[in-house]
Amino acid sequence: MTDSPLRLPLREIHTALRSNKLTATSLAEASLEAHRSRGQHDHAYMTWNGEAALAHARATDQVIRQGGDTGALMGIPVSLKDLFAVPGLPTYAGSSQRLPPRWEQAGPLVRALLAQLPSVMGKTHTVEFAFGGLGTNAHWGAPRNPWDLENHRIPGGSSSGAGVSLVGGTASLAFGTDTAGSVRIPASMTGVAGLKTTAGRWPGKRIVPLSPTLDTPGLLAHRVDDLAFAFDALDGALTGRDDRVPATPALAELTLGVPSAFFWDDCSPGIAECVEQAIRQLEAAGARLVTLDLPNTDEAYRLFMEGGVAAAELSAFLKTELPDAIAALDPNVAARVEAVDDMPAWEYVRRRALVDKLYGMAEREIAGVDAMLTPTVAITPPTLESLLSVEAYARANMQALRNTMIANFMGLCGLTLPVGNDTAGMPVGLQVMAGPHQEARLLAIGQSIEQRLGTGISILGEPPTP
Repeated sequence: MTDSPLRLPLREIHTALRSNKLTATSLAEASLEAHRSRGQHDHAYMTWNGEAALAHARATDQVIRQGGDTGALMGIPVSLKDLFAVPGLPTYAGSSQRLPPRWEQAGPLVRALLAQLPSVMGKTHTVEFAFGGLGTNAHWGAPRNPWDLENHRIPGGSSSGAGVSLVGGTASLAFGTDTAGSVRIPASMTGVAGLKTTAGRWPGKRIVPLSPTLDTPGLLAHRVDDLAFAFDALDGALTGRDDRVPATPALAELTLGVPSAFFWDDCSPGIAECVEQAIRQLEAAGARLVTLDLPNTDEAYRLFMEGGVAAAELSAFLKTELPDAIAALDPNVAARVEAVDDMPAWEYVRRRALVDKLYGMAEREIAGVDAMLTPTVAITPPTLESLLSVEAYARANMQALRNTMIANFMGLCGLTLPVGNDTAGMPVGLQVMAGPHQEARLLAIGQSIEQRLGTGISILGEPPTP
C-alpha cells in the first residue's frame, strides 16, 4: 500500500500531474485496483463509481495535456460521504431507501469541488442520517476498521467509510460531515487526519442535514498538510475570503492549552499515555503548555447526553421532508428520534439558547492560547459484536463522542492527527482545537505539530493487508 500513488502528499500529486510524472488515469487505475483487492473486505463505499471515474480521469488528462488547469484538486481521487448530493449518484444518507432527486443536485461545496475536475471514486457509507459516532448501520452494515484483520472493529462514525477509503487506497481526499465528531472520530480511529470547520463557514445546502445548528462539512486526508492543501483549494470559493493557511509557526512561538480533566477521564489503555507522550514532545521542542479547562464543559456534555438539539432537528427534517423513512429507521437512530416526540417547544428553545451561551464562553476562554490539545477519542474502537445490545451501543457511542462534541457545542474548529497506537494496536488521535473561523491558523499549527511528530504513516506503519 505504501507504493500507491494515492498515498503521496497532495502537493506532490498536484505537481506530478502537471509535470507528466503522474496522470489522473494512473491514479484512478490505482484506486480501482485497491478496490478490487480490498473493497469487499473494507466495505467503505455505499456507491462505487470507479469505472465512470476512470473515464472522467482520461478526459481530465486530455485537458492537462492541452495546458488546462481547473484547480488544485484536478485529477485527484476523492470520496464523498453519502450525505452529499452528487449529480449522477444516488443519495441514501445511510437509510434503506433512495432519497428524492433533489438530493442528487449539487450544492455549493460539491459544485466548487467538481469545478476542479477531481476523480469522484464514489460515495462512502454513513451512519443513518449521520446520527451516531461509531459507524454502525442496520441497513447496509459497517465498514471494517482496517487496523484489525481478526476482529470486525468499528471505523468510527458517522463518516464511517471516509477514513477507510483513505487507508484502503481508493481515495486521496475524503469529504465528511461533523455534528459532534463525525469527521474527527473516524479519522482518529483509522489513523488519518481530519478537519472540522466552524459551523456556518462552509455552506451545508444539498448536504442531508442532521442538525442545521451544529452540522459542519469537513475533510479527511492522510496528513494535516493534505488538509491544508485542500482547504486552500476550496475555502476561497466557498467563503469569498482570502484566508489561506499561513506559514507554519515554530513550536517555540506557540502557547498550547491542555485540560486537566474531563477529556482524560476513562480512556482505554494506552490512549492517554500516547497523547501525553506526544504533548511532551511538543513541549520539549519549545511549545509553552498551560492548563486550560474550558468553562461549562460538564454542562455542555450534560446537554449532549440529553439529546442536545440534533434529535429534535433531525425529527423535524424527517417529518417534513422524508416521512416515509421514519418507520424503517435503524433502531439505534429511531430510539433517539422518538425520544423527542414529547419535547415541548420551550425545551428546544432553552437548549438552543444554551448552545449560543456556550459558544460565547468558549470563544473568550480559548482566545488566550493558540490552540487546545486533547485526546481525540477516549476509547479503543470496539468490535461490532460487542455493540449488539442497545445498552452497550449507547454507552460506547457516548464514550466515542465525548471529547469531540465539545468543539461542536462550543462553536470551535478542530482537527485530529494520528500520534501512535493504544495497547490494542489501534490508532490514537491528538485533537487540536481553536476559536471559531480560525481554520487557517489551526491548520498551520497542525502542520507544525505534524512536522515534529511525523505523519500517521511513519508513526503507525501500514495496516495489515487482508
